Amino acid sequence: MDYISRFESLYHKSPDGTVFCPYRVCPIGAHIDHQLGKVTGFAIDKGIHIAFSTKLNGVVELASMQFPKRAQWHVRDVPQNRRGDWADYLRGATRELSVLYPLHYGVSAVIEGDLPIGGLSSSAAVTLAFLSAICRVNQISLSPEEMIEIAHRAESGYVGVSVGKLDQSCEVYCRSRELLYLDTKDNSYQLIPEPEGMKPWKVMIFFSGLERNLVSSQFNMRVDEVRSAAYALEAYAGMPYGKFRDTHLRDVPREVYDRFKDRLPQTWRARAEHFYTESARVEEGVAAWSRGDIEAFGKVSSASGLSSIENWQTGAGELKTMYEIITRQDGVYGGRFCGAGFKGFCMAIVDPAYMGSIAEKVQKEYLSAYPALADKYLSHVCETVNGVSI
Repeated sequence: MDYISRFESLYHKSPDGTVFCPYRVCPIGAHIDHQLGKVTGFAIDKGIHIAFSTKLNGVVELASMQFPKRAQWHVRDVPQNRRGDWADYLRGATRELSVLYPLHYGVSAVIEGDLPIGGLSSSAAVTLAFLSAICRVNQISLSPEEMIEIAHRAESGYVGVSVGKLDQSCEVYCRSRELLYLDTKDNSYQLIPEPEGMKPWKVMIFFSGLERNLVSSQFNMRVDEVRSAAYALEAYAGMPYGKFRDTHLRDVPREVYDRFKDRLPQTWRARAEHFYTESARVEEGVAAWSRGDIEAFGKVSSASGLSSIENWQTGAGELKTMYEIITRQDGVYGGRFCGAGFKGFCMAIVDPAYMGSIAEKVQKEYLSAYPALADKYLSHVCETVNGVSI
């Protein structure tokens, strides 16, 4: 493993420990967790690895296999504002953790990601992996709920991305061959085992070659638009409302939307339409999974992807093309692009008997459309796995 060799080269010793945090895919429930919606997810066997050891002087010293510049700070003197580099998530995690627990020791660590950055929640994965390491050296035992909350606050507060808790929850709660069904309003969840007799399935992921940072993308603008729809609907209906940032569509009944939606600007109406239809798709998909109908589950996932394109109006041209190519292949139960859709990956739930032909045909068609991305494009077959482990 390259990250362990790099650690040994830098520090001339073996690490005290290693952490693995998986990436996640969200087959149904995209773009609604920040509105306190219900979501689904799997953790996959690709993710973030960290090799670490204790630094008694309280310094955090991090090297990444993906970025050339190393990062350093003291556990009791974290910069108040983000620096605009890859380590901001981990500075934020240190600050948030220190609010709850005294930190005495730092870490030396080397971080490596299995895949290019883009849409599989690498930011949440690296934050959770780092939290696991710094908690271990400070003899802190966090509950799963605390892990999720601290990692979420690091990303939404310190870094400034208006995310919900889907990513962190998948990467903590998920278990192999089980579907996570999470209510982000009260953080309750179920792990629904694969029903006996379900047709064989695998998760495939396809990297488009696009890489971009969420902070510089249109992600936060989309969240503001959907929140604006919620705020306006509450006002039209005479519902009580408070601060804008505390407004969520989950608190606006569907009948209120149906009654007043024509008063909304077209953009706000489209964002709200995605929320309400995606919420219904989550329930439909969970029901299909629970009865063992992987084909119906896959169709709902594809419908989720289409709504992300048409109503959420996200997805770079490359991602939209890849979605269209994937979802028309024989043996694909369904799929969608991952994450915000401004970069990165598509995922598909597939019949294992077709994996070879799917990989071959998607690559051929996609690179025919975007030959300049041939040196970056890749695909993988993934297993579902348990959440973060140290």
